[in-house]
Amino acid sequence: MKAYVYGAAGAAITEIDKPAPKGPQVLIRVRACGLNRADLGMTKGHAHGAAGGVGAVLGMEFAGEIEALGDEAYGCKVGDRVMGSTVGAFGEHTLADHGRLLPLPDDMSFEEAATLPVALTTMHNAVVAIGRLRSGQSVLVQGASSGVGLMAMQIAKLKGARQVIGSSTDKGRRERLQQFGADLAIDSSGDGWVDQVLAATGGAGVDLVIDQVSGPLANQNLAATRVLGRIVNVGRLGGTHGDFNFDLHAARRIDYVGVTFRSRSVEEVREIFRQVRGDIGPAVAARKLTLPIDRVFPFAEIGAAFAHMEANRHFGKIVVTL
Repeated sequence: MKAYVYGAAGAAITEIDKPAPKGPQVLIRVRACGLNRADLGMTKGHAHGAAGGVGAVLGMEFAGEIEALGDEAYGCKVGDRVMGSTVGAFGEHTLADHGRLLPLPDDMSFEEAATLPVALTTMHNAVVAIGRLRSGQSVLVQGASSGVGLMAMQIAKLKGARQVIGSSTDKGRRERLQQFGADLAIDSSGDGWVDQVLAATGGAGVDLVIDQVSGPLANQNLAATRVLGRIVNVGRLGGTHGDFNFDLHAARRIDYVGVTFRSRSVEEVREIFRQVRGDIGPAVAARKLTLPIDRVFPFAEIGAAFAHMEANRHFGKIVVTL
């Protein structure tokens, strides 16, 4: 089978053996894949947790059909249309844990489905499970124009957020955030945005910050969060290190929690998928939670798809079809 593999000369479509499912694994005939920032790093040889490096099949997000089951896989059957996340998604076939699957509504295309698994699981966990969002509260999403950021705002609105604020440093993208739940769009590259957030929240600050930027924004996020508020650190696109005002953190008694799938156990990830299926599965089926598709590339042009991502001019998800 064909797969997108990182080799000694870089990432390329390569012929490899078709895998066989064992234990709790299922074999997926992949029909479409969503591209993520972590994938871009792995095309350059960077590791993402235990994934990546020479010989690794790249990709983490897919939609397709179950072709075969391991002897410990349950809750699904051959022929099911599913979407999910796994290691090595960029290929004609991939293996996935039976607990990391979400069902496709009958009228949902594989292209649409391939945009959703990472965003749904990452942001339901960050906003609802870890962020403890309650109806009537306020939310700030840093990096809101990314696929996961757009999903965070939609989940917040679905859960009854009174006010959703989204940040983007690009004017054109900020103008589109309202379509995905933003009541206020801010530019977090300057100094004035904290005052905007405080003004919008009556001087108190937001109840919850979903931070995908980190780096230089750490202290501004503290200043924009109310006393006894929460900050969930989801991503570090602005840098993994920065100054941190411990006194402000303590004075506001803020819960600051970091999250990543990389250090979670199989059981923890299965529980996240279970919560998504049970809590927001109906909203997915009703198209209340969707992501825009920026462009669709055939698998043969996956290199061009990553070049398009690296150019950073896209809005929404980039999808590859097989």
